[in-house]
Amino acid sequence: MGTHIVPDQNSLLNKKQQVENMFDGIAHKYDFLNRLLSFRIDVLWRKKVIQLLQPFKPLHILDVATGTADLAIALTVLKPDNITAIDISANMLEIGRQKVAKLHLNHRIELQKADCEQLPFGDMLFDAVTVAFGVRNFENLDKGLSEIRRVLKEDGNLVILEFSKVKKAPIKQFYQFYFRYITPAIGRLFSKSSTAYNYLPNSVQVFPEGEEMCVILQNLGFKKVTCKSLSFGIASIYYCQK
Repeated sequence: MGTHIVPDQNSLLNKKQQVENMFDGIAHKYDFLNRLLSFRIDVLWRKKVIQLLQPFKPLHILDVATGTADLAIALTVLKPDNITAIDISANMLEIGRQKVAKLHLNHRIELQKADCEQLPFGDMLFDAVTVAFGVRNFENLDKGLSEIRRVLKEDGNLVILEFSKVKKAPIKQFYQFYFRYITPAIGRLFSKSSTAYNYLPNSVQVFPEGEEMCVILQNLGFKKVTCKSLSFGIASIYYCQK
């Protein structure tokens, strides 16, 4: 399965360690490259996550694989009591903390280093869990999703935003070229990382999506599982309940 694609095939480190090192290395340019490479569409995608959660008015939210806290910050419009945002990359979290402090959101958002496969929280603590562009990086997808289900309250909501594969021509051909050649070239130029922006298209190519991802969620016990394609299929948004 796609969860076993790693940033550097020649490395002796496991996927989790490689992903941590990769994001530590590109953290300083991550936000800039995100906006540049996505033409700022990623901002609109995050708004879709918020729209899905809005009717439920979650008070306690966990944002998994928060990176530099973009989604955690966006989620504050829901006016929750608190947002806990976790990631395995210390450097990404440090940039996230700077952004949170600059926006005077320290009272609302707590960032901490944690592993999604061993969440340091008790059972049934959160009304909602979000993951934006992070499940692809789980070393063990089932274990990470099971941990998320454990910390969700009964009938709590999970929203996953993740890249998927464009299937309709001619957008498919253009996007594949852009994703496979342009993205890594720009990524290397600005981040100085030779692996991070090659790993991105490679991991998307083999990661379960659409119906396959829905079946995985259902098999783990999630209910009301739905998938919606965004921007011609560049990304997909999954919604389900515990």
